[in-house]
Amino acid sequence: MESAALPREGLNRPLITLSIMLATIMQTLDSTIANVALPHMRGSLSASLDQIGWVLTSYIVAAAIATPLTGWLCDRFGQRHVFLASVLGFTLASMWCGISTSLGEIVVARALQGVFGAALVPLSQTVLLDINPREKQGSAMALWGMGVMVGPIIGPTLGGWLTDTMGWRWVFFINVPVGIIAFTGIWRSFPRDAALRRMHFDMAGFISLSLAVGALQLFLDRGQQQNWFASVEIWVEVYIAGLASLYFLYHTWRTPVDRSFFDYRLILNRNYVTGLLFIFIVGLVLFASRALIPTMLQDLMGYTAAAAGWVTAPSGLGTMFAMLIVGRLVGKVDLRLLLAIGFGITAFSLWQMQGYSLVIGEGDVIWPGVWQGLGMGLVFVPLSTATFATLSPEMRANGTAIYSLVRNVGSSIGISLVETLLTRNTQISHAALSTHIDDSNPAFQNPAVASLYNPHDAMGQLLLNTEITRQATMIAYIDDFWLMLVMTLAVFPLLLIIRPPKRGEVVKQEMIVD
Repeated sequence: MESAALPREGLNRPLITLSIMLATIMQTLDSTIANVALPHMRGSLSASLDQIGWVLTSYIVAAAIATPLTGWLCDRFGQRHVFLASVLGFTLASMWCGISTSLGEIVVARALQGVFGAALVPLSQTVLLDINPREKQGSAMALWGMGVMVGPIIGPTLGGWLTDTMGWRWVFFINVPVGIIAFTGIWRSFPRDAALRRMHFDMAGFISLSLAVGALQLFLDRGQQQNWFASVEIWVEVYIAGLASLYFLYHTWRTPVDRSFFDYRLILNRNYVTGLLFIFIVGLVLFASRALIPTMLQDLMGYTAAAAGWVTAPSGLGTMFAMLIVGRLVGKVDLRLLLAIGFGITAFSLWQMQGYSLVIGEGDVIWPGVWQGLGMGLVFVPLSTATFATLSPEMRANGTAIYSLVRNVGSSIGISLVETLLTRNTQISHAALSTHIDDSNPAFQNPAVASLYNPHDAMGQLLLNTEITRQATMIAYIDDFWLMLVMTLAVFPLLLIIRPPKRGEVVKQEMIVD
């Protein structure tokens, strides 16, 4: 599954980079910007809590299914045409989301957003790798990483501000001017590349992979809401995902590489496979913690959506600072050392988070977030560089698509995992704390406490239950942060697998692939 690499001579690199990064930020921003607007959408669209969730689910599932198509689309139509169509389609779908008057309309529009936006992130990575020489690819990946990682972080902040000041529809309308600028820049600066049309479209492979990924995303997104395996829907999704995955593996194994939807030569590259494992953990830890902290601040500490967004936003500044620095270090410092430092800082931030309590101040939230952003920024750039350093340019479109897909699946699994554990550990901690509520508890010897939280009075029981629930929920959040800390520390042995690329290794591999 191959596509032609772009030429490097005579290009307006600054304009190309600016245009494709605007498109990337626009797409990644939309993965989280609509979350805080859901309560407002419910009233406007007359939707139930279960129904409004499809505004997020339709986007996630559609993007997951369409992402693996990136390599074939580039081979069939050329990178320029795919980029232009993606930006235009995403912009028009965003406009449709903003003017939607019913739940059905916005769900369809969000699905179209996912379909058209799916290629933007992997294709932007491919283009930046193609148009920059190897010695500048570290800096290029730093710019790309900013768009991929900062977008989801600032999404809730921007979404909360737009919803509170201008209405939820502007969460989608904001994409229109950005999309127009990105489309114009790509149209004027992007080189015309020929469609090679060397790839056979493997319909059976695409359908089986789409069913597997789509069912998996539905399972992860709706599992907690449907009480997991107590629901028939969840069982159906698990069976579809499992059977489709098995068929896809069997079909890929039996199909010649030039006629297969998935180029299995990718999994023969050790750096690439190790990079997939790392980016899975990055997606899991980064997006899971970003999903936990705003809800913790709002549910337990009385923050508004906008205030929670402003407190968590500085983590994006840490990411941007780290990427600006690390982009200059790639190629001069051992990539494994940079990755170790980045994961070490991330582990330190999670260690700080597991010390949270119900009486922490804003600074106690901001600084661990900044450290986490700094650590993830140090990880993302060398990880992207190491993953694709020994991969030939002809395999990049396919490789970046799978890379983005694994990152998204990791984030979906991480969010589902921590939300499920949060619910269950809250119940466990609530039951454990309740056993200490009786007259022998020393706390009730204090007259002020005894009068307010009287366990023999209806109002006192209500207040007691509320406080126990808050304490139990805080314990459950701490348990989640501990889990992510352990997961982060567990990836350190994988650093031994990564092999720093030697000079000329990429060229040698290109000769073999061709």
